[in-house]
Amino acid sequence: MALPRAKASTATDSSDTNPRAARRRDAVTVSALGAQATPSERRTSPIELLWDLVFVFAVTQVTTLLSRDLAWRGFGRSLLVLALVWWAWSAFVWAANAEEEEAPALRLILLVAMVLIFIAGLAIPGAFAGEATLFAATYAGVRFLHLGLYADASRRGNASWAAIAGFALTVSIGMALLVAGSLLHGWHRDALWAAAVAIDYAGPGWLTRARLRGLQQVAVAHFAERYGLFVIICLGESVVAIGVGASGQRLSAETVAAVALGILITAGLWWTYFGRFAATAEERLRHHRDPVLAASDAYSYLHLLLVAGIIIFAVGVKLSIRDVGHPLGDAPRLALCAGIALYLLGHAAFRLRLAGSVNLEQVAFAGAMLALFALGSELPAWALLGAATALLASLCALEATVERRRARALR
Repeated sequence: MALPRAKASTATDSSDTNPRAARRRDAVTVSALGAQATPSERRTSPIELLWDLVFVFAVTQVTTLLSRDLAWRGFGRSLLVLALVWWAWSAFVWAANAEEEEAPALRLILLVAMVLIFIAGLAIPGAFAGEATLFAATYAGVRFLHLGLYADASRRGNASWAAIAGFALTVSIGMALLVAGSLLHGWHRDALWAAAVAIDYAGPGWLTRARLRGLQQVAVAHFAERYGLFVIICLGESVVAIGVGASGQRLSAETVAAVALGILITAGLWWTYFGRFAATAEERLRHHRDPVLAASDAYSYLHLLLVAGIIIFAVGVKLSIRDVGHPLGDAPRLALCAGIALYLLGHAAFRLRLAGSVNLEQVAFAGAMLALFALGSELPAWALLGAATALLASLCALEATVERRRARALR
């Protein structure tokens, strides 16, 4: 579906001679774009599912990087890489959302980008060592391919070139810093890469936010489904982490119990996202007055908290199963408890942005998870997992009860 084109002005005393009038005209045009009907519903295409499979590998590599170094510096580095991986995936969701489903450019660019992101994924464990330049160069290639896909969508009339050009500048600056940082070592690389991430994220989120409103019409069903699928990808990574943690271990009663508890926690995380609010969020976005900015905030930015929470939990649960009969050290215990807490806080923020209400239950139970970290230093790993499972199960039961009461009140 093509974006409607603004009619040429017949007045000679406004946009050409009066900058303020031009800005007012642009604001009206942007508002008109945001008010247009949502384009026909579509779902995730097979080529996008194939693209997701490559990111499964990249997410697994981030988990490997984090599990190797749970010190604060290693934790920060792993989150930097996760932020980059997430932003590349999210960027392509937006560009594909603006493209026609069977567009040749979509298939070709996704296939080429898959090769590059897979190579970048291979380099992730060595991203702060000898593979830094390989990671940075291949990742930058993926981001520029994304801009090329958006340029094709703009050529077809499905996206605003003015909005694309705005954040294309910050992408270019960010990628230049990423490649330059890969040539340095130690904290110099860390600093440049942190600056690259900050500039890249600030592009659409702050520096060009006003232009972003007119970027495209959001195909809501496709958009919400894509982000839900990535949450499932990350939950799948936590399942893999549980299996890896148990591999090579004697299947004692403690180990089997810990594995079962880890799976139950993963199911609880799934429930908090997909049990009710995922469908509600899609409907809220479909009828939102400002759908592009709402989608950007709620999905592209706030979902990073959900994804980071799952990945951190995955590392914590893997280490918990390996040391199932012993108390966990501060770092793995924090990963387990704080990962779940971050996920719950991210989901509460997601709900706040789209529904305008605070899920006090999730905020309270996130605090309870942090209290479990502080108080659980003497608990063996299986008992800590049991306590975390009990807390998350209580949250799910409480939310179900609250939802039933709200439903009765509306009858």
